[in-house]
Amino acid sequence: MKKLWGGRFQKTPEQWVDEFGASIHFDQELVEEDITGSLAHVDMLGKCGIISKEEAEEITKGLTTLLEKAKKNELTFSVNYEDIHLNIEKMLIDEIGPVGGKLHTGRSRNDQVATDMHLYLRKHVAMVVELIEGLQKTLVEKSEENIETILPGYTHLQRAQPISFAHHLMAYFWMLDRDKQRFTESLKRINISPLGSAALAGTTFPIDRHYTAQKLDFDGIYENSLDGVSDRDFIIEFLSNSSLLMMHLSRFCEEIILWCSQEFQFIELDDTYATGSSIMPQKKNPDMAELIRGKTGRVYGNLMSLLTILKGLPLAYNKDLQEDKEGMFDTVKTIEGSLQIFIGMIDTLKVNKEKMEKATSEDFSNATELADYLSTKGMPFREAHEVVGTLVYQCIQSGIYLKDLPFEEYQKASNLFEEDIYEMINPYEAVRKRMSAGGTGFEVVKLAIQKAKATLS
Repeated sequence: MKKLWGGRFQKTPEQWVDEFGASIHFDQELVEEDITGSLAHVDMLGKCGIISKEEAEEITKGLTTLLEKAKKNELTFSVNYEDIHLNIEKMLIDEIGPVGGKLHTGRSRNDQVATDMHLYLRKHVAMVVELIEGLQKTLVEKSEENIETILPGYTHLQRAQPISFAHHLMAYFWMLDRDKQRFTESLKRINISPLGSAALAGTTFPIDRHYTAQKLDFDGIYENSLDGVSDRDFIIEFLSNSSLLMMHLSRFCEEIILWCSQEFQFIELDDTYATGSSIMPQKKNPDMAELIRGKTGRVYGNLMSLLTILKGLPLAYNKDLQEDKEGMFDTVKTIEGSLQIFIGMIDTLKVNKEKMEKATSEDFSNATELADYLSTKGMPFREAHEVVGTLVYQCIQSGIYLKDLPFEEYQKASNLFEEDIYEMINPYEAVRKRMSAGGTGFEVVKLAIQKAKATLS
């Protein structure tokens, strides 16, 4: 079969070579973006008199027909035409005749594919931002239900200090807010038009790049044609932002997996987000959380893949850049799916408040309260730390907790201890009194939730 670029060639590739070099099996994902870009381009060609208005109208009509078919999944693509661009061009010529061949005047597949990817990412970044906000809203709602739910906070995965469960959830709200900011700010670099850069050097035709940029709702154009066709920074930035997002989701998944284990029992996942075992009837596995945690690795891999592809490429376009799309498509699918799953998983999870509270009463996470207590009485904190550490050791040796230690033992350790010490080490009181800005005190958490709501609105 004769290639659309085949005039210079005396041989055509064998079928298996065609299949190796073709990208249509994955870049057909860009079909609507490709036709949308072409509609703006042909409009400009007609406006600038590069083709006649009648020709522009005929091509526009043909492209519109193809776009309608694309939206209904009625187009059939062929590996013989390599990529989405040549497939659409062939379909257009079949639809309206040889005049369809004038569409490619003043452009190249190089600036065409770059334009497609800018349009594609602009659309999907907006969707990702919307999904992040959906998860943030779910976290706020779950937090409002659990302001006075207390659980052990951890460092080194060892119980550290009691905290509000809402405070813990809201930590992820603010992580996600930074993710949302990064995606939103990246639109400044995504929303730039490379169309009209042509192969690498621009074109001799009197095109109007600013017009096509305006038609496609871009904020501006690439000022250098070499940069326009070879830049993939905007995709790397997207993959980098996605990696950060997935890292945050993965950390959250790890905690969810721990919390719903028999050892913790802090939460229970809805059956929708868990699976059973083929051999062990009692099992309820947190598979969706585990999958998101696992899929984080593939998103990291897509970032590293593109960084590696680009690191040795001279300007301008090289066939290596065909490898920029599959990782981008895969990452879009992965992060959108992960966020959708997460929203449902958090919304439906059951919080075992009694289990959480019981955990805070059977540990030494209130030890800092004792040290702070002595400090407020005038003892240097380092000395107070030593005194309390000795008391903790004494309790461990006796198989009891600080709340069980007789008052006489406190008095032996320091005469600064008074009867109110038992109230001070109550986990609920320990949380309530942490009123520093950004802390876990209940009133502070309420303020943080109000601020979060204002951020979303």
